[in-house]
Amino acid sequence: MIFPLKLKSYLFAALFYFTAFAAMAQTKHSDQTAYPSYKGLVMAGYQGWFRAEGDGSGAKGYSYGNEDRTGIDMWPDVSEYKKTYPTPFKLPNGASARFFSSYDQSTVDLHFKWMHDYGVDGVFMQRFFSNARPENRTNAAATILKNAFDAASTYDRAIAVMYDLSGLRAKGEDCSAIIDDWKYLVDELKVTNQAGKKTYLHHNGKPVVAIWGVGFPDRPYNIRNIGLERLIDFLKNDPVYGGCTVMLGVPTAFRQLNADCLNDPYLHELIRMADIVLPWTVQRYSPLLHNDMDRLRDNTLDDMKWCRENGVEYVPCVYPGFSWHNLSKYEFPDDIKPVGSIPRMGGKFYWQQISTVLRLGAPMLYVAMFDEVNEATAIFKTTDTPPVSQTTSFLGMEGLPSDHYLWLTGEAAKVLRNEVPLSLKLPVRKAEGVN
Repeated sequence: MIFPLKLKSYLFAALFYFTAFAAMAQTKHSDQTAYPSYKGLVMAGYQGWFRAEGDGSGAKGYSYGNEDRTGIDMWPDVSEYKKTYPTPFKLPNGASARFFSSYDQSTVDLHFKWMHDYGVDGVFMQRFFSNARPENRTNAAATILKNAFDAASTYDRAIAVMYDLSGLRAKGEDCSAIIDDWKYLVDELKVTNQAGKKTYLHHNGKPVVAIWGVGFPDRPYNIRNIGLERLIDFLKNDPVYGGCTVMLGVPTAFRQLNADCLNDPYLHELIRMADIVLPWTVQRYSPLLHNDMDRLRDNTLDDMKWCRENGVEYVPCVYPGFSWHNLSKYEFPDDIKPVGSIPRMGGKFYWQQISTVLRLGAPMLYVAMFDEVNEATAIFKTTDTPPVSQTTSFLGMEGLPSDHYLWLTGEAAKVLRNEVPLSLKLPVRKAEGVN
């Protein structure tokens, strides 16, 4: 077909503007990253929610509470922090116990340095729904997020955003706030296009965005009417802010739709829309139950088979132990939990989970969590000489070094990448200076 010259000009102009728009639409996310795939990586969850009065965040009071009301069950080893803050708690020697603030850049920087030094590949930064609301979008949590992305570039650690639906109200709210918040993170904080070294976690050539809290029966929201389909479609297909790999954090029994999971097959529809499924296993397995690792093995095998059949990838969740004794005293006064209700056993429980899922061929791991001392799932440095009190009890490190779980996590990463052989027994750490 022969077009008149004027029409050709219009067609070329239209083609030019379409191409320019398409190119512009692809510039929101950098296509460069040091971490093009989740496979072969050990990622941890990072809360970053600790505040202290006087840290510049505007906090009134302290997130670690006091002897009468605290949600902390493990105490951080603060010997390497540049800035710490006094607390009402006393150490065994009578000195004031000190705590860090996540708001300080030096704190986040130290945490990412530890990740680098011990071989922890990176973290998913928790972005709670309350912080995604327009009125809170630029609060202290955004500063911590920015600091984390800067530190990830500095220490060459993988980093990604995980939206946690905790806090979403039963009425009057849906996932629209997350859509707008993702635009803010991409446009203003440049999370997928860091100023320094590009380390945003990609998978299958796309930035990973996680949505946690889908399918749990104790949540006030209904997964059918909070716009999850629209959110997933936006993250995957929006021409400007999409093109992402979506990971869903779901209950352990997502496949059976029972136990800790909603009995609603709609959850399976949502999972099939996504790319990766992360079953939440904290508190679901325990070293105190006979042959519980056999149950983990069987569930993992069946989960992996289900995921293959339904076209999604699978990442297992592992954790070192669990305790929320102090929190339960005021949250569940009629059901106060014992200290260390899921014991760490010197890292044996942690390694049992790691070795079980890696033996089955899991290509990637999610560790819960990096800094969660509230529920005593933290793998970062904690102390064996926590504060002492007549009313509050803290877990110690069972005589082990404060970095024991960072080291074990680094060993897991070596096994995952076939740098060292898998051992079902807990690895033994060589003394410093011993070859």
